[in-house]
Amino acid sequence: MTTNKRGFASDNYAGVHPAVMAAMAAVNEGHEVAYGEDSVTARFDELVRELFGPNAVGFPIFNGTGANVVALQAATKRWEAVICASSAHINVDEGGAPEKMAGLKLWTVPSSTGKLTPEQVESQIFDMGVVHRAQPGVVSITQTTEMGTLYQVDEIRAIAEVTHRHGLLLHLDGARISNAAAALGMSFKQFTTDAGVDLVSLGGTKIGAMAAEAVIVTDASTARGRELADAMPFLRKTSMQLASKMRFMSAQLNALFENQAELALTNARHANAMASRLYDGVVRIAQAHPEVSVENKAEANAVFPVLPDWLTERLQQDYRFYVWNQETGQVRWMCAWDTTVEDVDGLLAKLEQNLS
Repeated sequence: MTTNKRGFASDNYAGVHPAVMAAMAAVNEGHEVAYGEDSVTARFDELVRELFGPNAVGFPIFNGTGANVVALQAATKRWEAVICASSAHINVDEGGAPEKMAGLKLWTVPSSTGKLTPEQVESQIFDMGVVHRAQPGVVSITQTTEMGTLYQVDEIRAIAEVTHRHGLLLHLDGARISNAAAALGMSFKQFTTDAGVDLVSLGGTKIGAMAAEAVIVTDASTARGRELADAMPFLRKTSMQLASKMRFMSAQLNALFENQAELALTNARHANAMASRLYDGVVRIAQAHPEVSVENKAEANAVFPVLPDWLTERLQQDYRFYVWNQETGQVRWMCAWDTTVEDVDGLLAKLEQNLS
């Protein structure tokens, strides 16, 4: 048990942003129609169109696993499968929910960066029409990835081209989509709707919400988009993700994504900046201590140093964080919207102190 309540384990460890709490309190008056027919959710619908395009539709969901499961169910037929990176959250961190709840086969591709390439996607699209193999129906990518890496918009567009050429749909797990947008300096629409993404799991919890995500159908004006949008209300209900008092979920999302996602992006820029400061510090320390290394640059709000086991154990006495790769000693340090300079410098000081 650590003595320091702050840490770098996950952006889920952070509290709820005060503006989100205030937004929930503000809608806690009187009666509103249940199950999403309320005025607060109507405003969320407007924000979805502002952020993702005029034909986009959104569906508030309780949590990220629920958003992914609902989205992937909508995108697949009963005999179809999902292509994803082996490190994808849907493969390693959702307790088998896509398989158990949605009955989906996951065709995984090894990737040291957490990113898929068009060639890797194409490598899984074979034996189409052969009844003995689960047929790929959707490709799922994560932005930012579980390895802290970032897809550039051209990379997403290239994956979308291959995906659509074979008649598949493209899903983007955007649990940290705000961190990606902040890092890219782009709107959500530019690297989702405009890049050919069909479905987005929109993250809210990691960027300051209490418990609110959403599934976005980026273009419900197409035949397939309309099918997705029409299926979503029923899949959300049968997946136990339909909130009765939805105004409280929508209020959280509205607080984050009003004014072109102003609060979400402000929070994301701060988290990214803290990770950059942490990365620079680790690089500096590693130059003097070869037993410490860091391979990938901090592209968003995560740093992945490699530490000897004894050092990890000592640091975990003061800070919470996860060992990401037991074999190599790689750990993950995740910065959140409320991570402070003092948090970062404190961890770096402990790192240096233990190496002295």
